[in-house]
Amino acid sequence: MKAVITVIGHDQIGIVAKVSQKLATLKVNITDISQTLMHGDFTMMLMGEWRESEVDFETIKRGLTELGSETGLDIHIQRQELFDAIQKL
Repeated sequence: MKAVITVIGHDQIGIVAKVSQKLATLKVNITDISQTLMHGDFTMMLMGEWRESEVDFETIKRGLTELGSETGLDIHIQRQELFDAIQKL
């Protein structure tokens, strides 16, 4: 399964490391990533991919939501099919 993950928040040391470590723990491979700083705010969009037989979407979503709460970041995940459909509207 593939999903688009967005991370937004005030810049802080280790955002990429924390997110990538959490994804690795959840067995999600990062296949594409883009990040930038805008006026002191960090934004990142990435594509993650995993085997549904190893981990389900809700487990990944829950893990990222917990990380967002711990770090003060706004982290969202959306299935790639849904993301693509919305972009076509």
